Amino acid sequence: MTKWDHDGPILEIDKLSISFFTRMREIPAVMDFSVIVEPGEAVGLVGESGCGKSTVALGVMQDLGVNGRVVGGSIKFKGRDLASMGEEDLRDLRGNEIAMIYQEPMASLNPAMRIGQQLTEVPMIHEDVSEAEAMKLALQLVEDVRLPDPQRILRSYPHQLSGGQQQRIVIAMALMSKPSLLILDEPTTALDVTVEAGIVDLVKDLGKKYGTSMLFISHNLGLVLETCDRICVMYSGEAVERGSIKDVFDKMRHPYTQALFRSIPLPGADKNARPLVAIPGNFPLPHERPPGCNFGPRCDYFEAGRCDAQDIKMTDVPGDDRHESRCLKFQEIDWAAPVQGAATSQSTPPGDVVLRMENLKKYYEVAANALFSSHKKVVKANETLSFEARESETLAIVGESGCGKSTFAKVLMGLETATDGKILLDNREIQDTPIQARDTKTVSDIQMVFQNPFDTLNPSMTVGRQIMRALEIFGVGKSEAERQQRTLELLDLVKLPREFAGRMPRQLSGGQKQRVGIARAFAGGARIVVADEPVSALDVSVQAAVTDLLLEIQRENKTTLLFIAHDLSIVRYLSDRVMVMYLGHVVELGSTDQVFSPPYHPYTEALLSAVPIADTRVKKKRIVLEGDIPSAMDPPPGCPFQTRCRWKDRVPGNKCETEVPPMVTLAEGHSVKCHLSAEAFEEMQPVIEIAAE
Repeated sequence: MTKWDHDGPILEIDKLSISFFTRMREIPAVMDFSVIVEPGEAVGLVGESGCGKSTVALGVMQDLGVNGRVVGGSIKFKGRDLASMGEEDLRDLRGNEIAMIYQEPMASLNPAMRIGQQLTEVPMIHEDVSEAEAMKLALQLVEDVRLPDPQRILRSYPHQLSGGQQQRIVIAMALMSKPSLLILDEPTTALDVTVEAGIVDLVKDLGKKYGTSMLFISHNLGLVLETCDRICVMYSGEAVERGSIKDVFDKMRHPYTQALFRSIPLPGADKNARPLVAIPGNFPLPHERPPGCNFGPRCDYFEAGRCDAQDIKMTDVPGDDRHESRCLKFQEIDWAAPVQGAATSQSTPPGDVVLRMENLKKYYEVAANALFSSHKKVVKANETLSFEARESETLAIVGESGCGKSTFAKVLMGLETATDGKILLDNREIQDTPIQARDTKTVSDIQMVFQNPFDTLNPSMTVGRQIMRALEIFGVGKSEAERQQRTLELLDLVKLPREFAGRMPRQLSGGQKQRVGIARAFAGGARIVVADEPVSALDVSVQAAVTDLLLEIQRENKTTLLFIAHDLSIVRYLSDRVMVMYLGHVVELGSTDQVFSPPYHPYTEALLSAVPIADTRVKKKRIVLEGDIPSAMDPPPGCPFQTRCRWKDRVPGNKCETEVPPMVTLAEGHSVKCHLSAEAFEEMQPVIEIAAE
């Protein structure tokens, strides 16, 4: 199929409505939705899970399955209505003119085919080119997506590549036929923040190089700011605000957009003085939408008899560039008014040291080749970890996947035992005691809140029964009645209605399940709670509520919180001290203010640069790390970070390549593992700067 020329918009969605039909009812997923993507333009589509973002993308691909139907409006691609096209024309269109990149790269790759075969298929099918020509194009694109040793990559199978490399291949595959429109559905959610930064830069550069228009679906406002020209905010199936990035970020004119920004930790947010404001209430289910404004029941500016009296249409915001809002009152609201309703609190001074680690090591022995070799290799997951944590303190542990964060948590919990070194809980050594040999008090003292709330609850047991089981194991309460009463008190503690005790996990949202997980962790009066990415699987609006809930319970119980994360925005907001890990080593340790301002360890500098921040006033230095994290089975000699460090040439000789650096004290309580001189540290500039108003 030859590509057709067109002078107008690449994509024109007008008053689109999509419904899914079940035996019981019609479920409207998208209503009265309009958006335009001009040639070479990138449009961001943002909103909470379930708001209809992916349904819009599937509507554009004409891939709504047997139950989904367009029930109103139109989708035009280069002026042609997609609904009027036959199946054969649509098949030619997909992959040739319109390509889509999904959230999980492995879902788009065939595990049984080499990368080269998968890439060459696209132009051979769509453009009828020879295999040799297709392979030449594949090689060019693998170079374009900045993968090392392109020939080796083309010969590899998907499982031989890292997550970031797989996603780059999926992007290359999508660009093989130089599509006019690229739809990206949360393409970086499963990736590390440093890999994400590389992918974002790549997508922007390739969009310019190939003149591709983009529809970028994300819940991350910082990413949309960095990648897009325009933004469309969705809520419960409708577009509620559209406009240029600058207009919507700096002059938002819909209460939902304002509420989203108030629930994310921007620079200046402070857990005590300027806490986040969670959006009250819950997202409405499609068949339970309120009359009038969908956001009405959760809106600070709701007016009964007006906001719920009629359907509300998009209205132009005067003076801005194609800026529209679905709000009757946007010209009456004082958008500059200070935030109301955020309860400030006193910071709790840290108490005595509760936990101390001294030169902890955790190695795993693995067979180099499980089938043919008895030779063993060692994976050095944790190397000489030393730190202490105090009562009432939040210590954040940050780093990329594979840096040893979760291994350290497993050793602390007793799920693994240490290879060497000490873990002292109240001066008692626990590093060699597996969880089944620990006494009840030690088990209840150290508890964990997991990343994915969906996997941590028993689907066949009520919420109340699961909390009761924890109470029984921890020996809380003398009778069943006492434990039932304590269960209800724990539900109060995590701000869930008491009737939830009788509910099954499937009846709860992700945020509600995470609250049950927190209630269970605190059931035995935990003194140390390891929170392993506890909000990364949740919507941005729910993240604020769960984060502040954790902090509130921590203040009341004087708990020590070990917060494992890769999102440095949330780390800056809630932590008192930060420990940065790389390839099993602690490379920087200090108070939050010390770690977030220069001098930094070179790895911390790159991590800070990679964090997308949803604030147009922020100016960031771009430091994209080249290459992937080395394998813990075969770490580089000398400094673990030397293969990716941009400061290495400032160290005389080849010291970085031959010697593991010592821990150097930069200031009281602040140390880094680095060979750089004091003069080099003094020269470091801030990575993140906020322009004056």
